[in-house]
Amino acid sequence: MIGRIPILDVRPAVDGGRRPAKAVEGETFQVTATVFGEGQEIGANVVLLDPRGRPGPWTPMRELEPGTDRFGAEVTPGSVGRWTYRVEAWSDPVATWRQHARIKIPARIEVALVLEEGADLYEQAAAGVPDGPRREVVRAAVRALRDESRPPLARLAAALSTEVGEVLSRYPLREQVSSSDALPLLVERERALVGAWYEFFPRSEGTPEQPHGTFRSAARRLPAIAEMGFDVVYLPPVHPIGVSFRKGRNNALVAEAGDVGVPWAVGSPEGGHDAVHPELGSLEDFDHFVERARSAGLEVALDFALQCSPDHPWVLKHPEWFRQRADGSVAFAENPPKKYQDIYPVFFDADMDGLVAETLRVLRFWMERGVRIFRVDNPHTKPVVFWERVLGEIGRTDPDVVFLAEAFTRPAMLRTLAQIGFQQSYTYFTWRNTRRELIEYMRELTGESAAYLRPNLFVNTPDILPAYLQDGGRAAFEVRAVLAATLSPSWGMYSGYELCENEALEPGGEEYADSEKYQLRPRDWEAAGREGRSIAPLIARLNAIRREHPALRRLRNLHFHDADNDAVIVYSKCSGADVVVVVVNLDPHHTQEATLSLDMPRLGLDWKDCVPVRDELTGAVHQWGRSAYVRLCPGSGPAHVLTVVRPPSAPTSLSSPSIGGSPTR
Repeated sequence: MIGRIPILDVRPAVDGGRRPAKAVEGETFQVTATVFGEGQEIGANVVLLDPRGRPGPWTPMRELEPGTDRFGAEVTPGSVGRWTYRVEAWSDPVATWRQHARIKIPARIEVALVLEEGADLYEQAAAGVPDGPRREVVRAAVRALRDESRPPLARLAAALSTEVGEVLSRYPLREQVSSSDALPLLVERERALVGAWYEFFPRSEGTPEQPHGTFRSAARRLPAIAEMGFDVVYLPPVHPIGVSFRKGRNNALVAEAGDVGVPWAVGSPEGGHDAVHPELGSLEDFDHFVERARSAGLEVALDFALQCSPDHPWVLKHPEWFRQRADGSVAFAENPPKKYQDIYPVFFDADMDGLVAETLRVLRFWMERGVRIFRVDNPHTKPVVFWERVLGEIGRTDPDVVFLAEAFTRPAMLRTLAQIGFQQSYTYFTWRNTRRELIEYMRELTGESAAYLRPNLFVNTPDILPAYLQDGGRAAFEVRAVLAATLSPSWGMYSGYELCENEALEPGGEEYADSEKYQLRPRDWEAAGREGRSIAPLIARLNAIRREHPALRRLRNLHFHDADNDAVIVYSKCSGADVVVVVVNLDPHHTQEATLSLDMPRLGLDWKDCVPVRDELTGAVHQWGRSAYVRLCPGSGPAHVLTVVRPPSAPTSLSSPSIGGSPTR
């Protein structure tokens, strides 16, 4: 039902308010609503209520565009928990009087009456101002309005002073107060939004004497991962691997002696989802790995693949969890054109309750061993209601646990999985390469869907070696790392990316040659560093910049600027006084030049400002204004990551701006 003052279309509202919008502690986001009345001035504000139902100071809203009746305000929830928010609107009789008095008093219309009405309203407003200097400011205006010894215009001027206006805007006289329905808000820990992920296979971190790596040998890799600035080390499934229909090297249908199999074919006589592969070590060795990661400042994310090899204990113990075909066999998994002959998909409709209970048991088993992040394999091939129950129960008891959905699927499923509880999601960023594609897609990800869907921009995965990386050489790897690390607060890479590994199994495909999914892939990290083949220093610098600049740890603050060359993309992120501008040459083969046109107010600057900017990748400092010329060469650095060194104090004009010593125009 519409209140006395209509409040319509409050946003964010996820699924019509039936599901919570999301934020992380300390994250600022905008609440908007359409608010209007019948001829009077209208005010509006947002009220945040914390998990205990206590309202905080209300945040005044402003009309976003004159004449639109669309009001907005930015709010910042604090602690983790389930909050609510609502919009209040009211008739503002003081603002209405001020508008009419500005017209009537100079025109000598009902002067005495208008001034007395104003005095009455200001007197009422003063009662709502805390006792002290502010209340006295309003009372002085009351006395001035009633001071007949002064000219009417002087009496009005005293009531319309800036000082009086500031007090009344903070403590307005509110009449006909109306409220929207309360909307839910889920506030989670920062890792739900922010993080740099590194995926690697412990089994490839062996030694010449023992080629198959273990948790303990893999732990020796952790300091290097931490040195690159990553926050999360993500492991593919670490469980026993099935023998039946085991895949061989490069996805061969018949395995040869010594072939290690695919980790996603979970389960063997040695155990299932609550066991570790014997060749990786024991559960105590896994605990050692988690502790070593923690001491290096890394969280461990574990792959949760809800599927089984034909040898998984569930197959015999719970045959109802698998769909049988007409001939009595169990159908193996498919994702056409890919086939997974070594994997049985789970059938949910015969015993949903049993599967929910077992899934919760398995997840909590690993949570008790220090795992608080899970990357979920192919969640879109399971019922949404299943995940809603599982994630809802985990969220109720352990709200710090983060789930990343590997949901390369249609938008409706992708968004629904985010709405029902997944904290993060993979995206189609991997296949967005042109400026137009990137701008359109990132505007989609940072728009209204950002209230519930948090993208994690992985540059590659064990399944995905995109054509851009295959064809672009080292510069392509640098470009995609810069984009992923600065466009989104969460990004990730799969091991070997830093070595620019780009050999595909076959032309036109995205499968790696000698894929680590099917075989061990030892790498000589030290030699790669000595020989200059690694881009690890760039990755480390990007992650350091992310930690140094709060603007890069937010999602909804992305803004694109103009460039006169389609091969060059420029965008900014701002958080308070922290301003970051990124310029990238999207062409990994050729030097590109462009003149940039910056929207200076979006950077918190005036159009005429000229400010020092520092390239965080090189340390060079330059003067920059609304127009700048850039020249970006793939061989010597395809991108600038620039920060405003200081706010403008005495702006100067800039006739020929430049960046990085490039020629000027």
